[in-house]
Amino acid sequence: MSLSALLAAAPSPEPVGSLGDAAEQAGNAAGWVEENWSTWLSTGLRILLIVAVAITLRYLIRRALTNLIDRMNRSAQAVEGTALGGLLVNAERRRQRSEAIGSVLRSVASFLIMSTAALMILGAFKINLAPLLASAGVAGVALGFGARNLVTDFLSGVFMILEDQYGVGDTIDAGVASGEVIEVGLRVTKLRGENGAIWYIRNGEVKRIGNLSQGWSTAGVDVTVRPTEDLEQVRKAITAAAESMSKQEPWSEQLWGPVEVLGLDEVLLDSMTVRVTAKTMPGKSVGVERELRWRIKQALDDAGIRMVGTLPLQEDGGSSADPAAGVAAPSAYASAVSPQSLAAAPIPPPSLNKQ
Repeated sequence: MSLSALLAAAPSPEPVGSLGDAAEQAGNAAGWVEENWSTWLSTGLRILLIVAVAITLRYLIRRALTNLIDRMNRSAQAVEGTALGGLLVNAERRRQRSEAIGSVLRSVASFLIMSTAALMILGAFKINLAPLLASAGVAGVALGFGARNLVTDFLSGVFMILEDQYGVGDTIDAGVASGEVIEVGLRVTKLRGENGAIWYIRNGEVKRIGNLSQGWSTAGVDVTVRPTEDLEQVRKAITAAAESMSKQEPWSEQLWGPVEVLGLDEVLLDSMTVRVTAKTMPGKSVGVERELRWRIKQALDDAGIRMVGTLPLQEDGGSSADPAAGVAAPSAYASAVSPQSLAAAPIPPPSLNKQ
């Protein structure tokens, strides 16, 4: 077979057809890109716009909340040391309360803005959000059941702070523990008890709160005297002690009203009780009661009025002699027939007239 015949029998390449397919595919891709580039561009620009708006809005809201909290702190510091400032809570309490409220508000604002932006971005990609929202709802319910104590503590702490039920420096009775508040958190409140112990109380466990440091306090003193004392003299002595106390520092600031003698609170056969009360600064009632007892006791002693449980007043100012001092103690030897007397008796001498 000749060379020309072999060349004629061999399969001929098809370069023209391969180039044509590649060109067709390139054209289709270019057409697809040309058809969808506007959609891609609009989607990308929408996502960028959503992100930019979310970041800007989050920054502005957080900055506004921070400025608001700072302004509240500055306005509170402006009245510090004035007569109005004495009626307000202390600076540390205001600072912690404002910081806690600002932190909660900033966190809530950031969560709402970012979660809304994320959902809008997913919506821009044409993703069906219904199954995602349903799954998130189920996950939220499961998380709520699993961490219900934590959620309860957090929500209780938020409402306690927002309602200003108590703050740093307050003396409260929370049921499970009582003492002075040294720190207020969204989940735990720290109290210092009377013996110095620090109590950590979960906010969700607090069912009732008795705040002894809000508004004003009442100091009450019971004066128990003998029923034979002159009530008018007792009233005058107590009134004089109260007036002297109300004119001296620091009691003049802690007393928010006159000391009142309410009258007889109890009358018994061997005593009678006079009730004395006074309105005081919040948290200062215990100190006022102690000072008031001290001054009333001194005033009654100066007036010669004896309280129940004290020794009677002697006319010469000295102590009476013990009536039993000259009486000898009873002795077993006082009786001649007692065993001790018989044992101590001398032995009689033998008789000489023996038979």
